[in-house]
Amino acid sequence: MNWLPLALLTALCLALYNFFIKLAANHLPPAVGAVILQLVAAALGAAWLVKLKLQGQHLAVSGKGVGLAVLAGLGVGLAEILTFVVFQRGVNSSVGTPLIVGGSVLLTALLGLVVLREALSLPQVGGLVLIVAGIALLARGH
Repeated sequence: MNWLPLALLTALCLALYNFFIKLAANHLPPAVGAVILQLVAAALGAAWLVKLKLQGQHLAVSGKGVGLAVLAGLGVGLAEILTFVVFQRGVNSSVGTPLIVGGSVLLTALLGLVVLREALSLPQVGGLVLIVAGIALLARGH
């Protein structure tokens, strides 16, 4: 299967994630929201894992993979808590989410360049410049 439809579906899921955090932010403490969110995500992941095992799929696990997944979990856990805090402070979803997501795209691209030695084409560099410009414009009003 082509990766693009999956990437677009992922974007939709992340949009719903941010949208519902915005709605929930003023109804519960950030730590409670983050724990609930993580428990639901863990249950979903566990159900998928059980399904794969029941289908007889071999699931190769390495220590390095586990360690990197733990680091990713730390990042997303902190991001969830901070996203609740940002939205509790009254930031509009139409401003906060693009700042958070755009900033994460930019920083991930920079990490790819510096740490992984990945290359960017001129159009990709242009896209990152536009992200920086968009973040600057969004932040300017706040």
